[in-house]
Amino acid sequence: MSRTREPPTLRHRNNHLPYDVVLNILGQLPVKSVMRLRCVSKSLYSSIASPDFISTHLSNINNNNNINHGNAHVVHIESESTRVINRQVCMVALARTFDRISEIGVPFDFPTRCVQIVGSCNGLLCLADYPPGNVVYLWNPSIRRFKKLPHTCLGLLKYVTLGFAYCSENNDYKVVRTSGSSLSTSEIEMYTLSSDSWKRVEISVAIGVIFCKNLVSPIPFVSGALHWMASMNEENRMTETDIMAFDVNSEKFRKLALPHGSIYGPLLQRCLASYRGKLAFFEQSGFQYSIWVMGDYGVVESWNKLFVVPFERVSCWVSLTDYGSLLVWYRNDQANDQAEGQGFKHAVIDIETLQEKKDPDIQHPSYVATFMESLVLLDGTNAESY
Repeated sequence: MSRTREPPTLRHRNNHLPYDVVLNILGQLPVKSVMRLRCVSKSLYSSIASPDFISTHLSNINNNNNINHGNAHVVHIESESTRVINRQVCMVALARTFDRISEIGVPFDFPTRCVQIVGSCNGLLCLADYPPGNVVYLWNPSIRRFKKLPHTCLGLLKYVTLGFAYCSENNDYKVVRTSGSSLSTSEIEMYTLSSDSWKRVEISVAIGVIFCKNLVSPIPFVSGALHWMASMNEENRMTETDIMAFDVNSEKFRKLALPHGSIYGPLLQRCLASYRGKLAFFEQSGFQYSIWVMGDYGVVESWNKLFVVPFERVSCWVSLTDYGSLLVWYRNDQANDQAEGQGFKHAVIDIETLQEKKDPDIQHPSYVATFMESLVLLDGTNAESY
């Protein structure tokens, strides 16, 4: 009987690839492939879960996304669940057309039927109940891990807004929560993933700042800062509207002026967004939308009205993706069953070409955020797997 020959890779160990070359190859692979290869050995498992490898893999993904931005994705979730139970489902879709790619079940429950996407950074989603915005989760669906944030340090929450950001200086993630109303001074706290705790944040630029929440769109994170539309309450009266920016690296607020020439109107018709990595200001006047973009961040003179999008009927702004797709909804006069969410129709408009796609694969008012795959949260010691 002939002896079975060993595979060449086992017999000639000196032909193995160097370990750093193997890690370099893994750093170029999709998330699902990397996750499967973790089981090859304990050393590989440990290396893949290390902060250095996660950061390198993320950098490679971002570089590829910059080249192939036409294939960018968004995730959207119904602002109010139409399901029997409170467990939601996220839809992954193409950023330009909102064509559905897949469904992802949310692996945790909320105490209310209303859920908001607070934000999305590097493949990590932040979800919260609404109202009151007390229950907050960080979730990476690509690696099937999530983390519930600890309770607030502010006490009783009211009229909450939430923002989610990435801190580039120390490779950390932060959630900012404001609580207050026109009758009280806003309180602010910030959660940091590395410390897994909240702390209070003070506003030094003004007294009586009222932070305003976008309808169903996350607070935009641009140039290292979160941005709110805000009103100033002086002597029990609203005096002006500005942009409040919170720099997540310095952990300080600053005021930014709105564009000169913008039209004053209700805050629900004036919103902030991110467009191609720059701060964008959206305003509605009658049957048209004007979109301003700040070319040089922080310089009020660099605001430019780049796009005017006309409509034949009154519509409501839902979201502007970073790639220039404007999602709106309008009343569907032909619907008979408005109780099931069919009283509204959605449309997607390319703000650069004004081409409109009617009836995208969205049936209900939904929160929308950018989405990508990553390994972020894989090294989280307090995160749960499912």
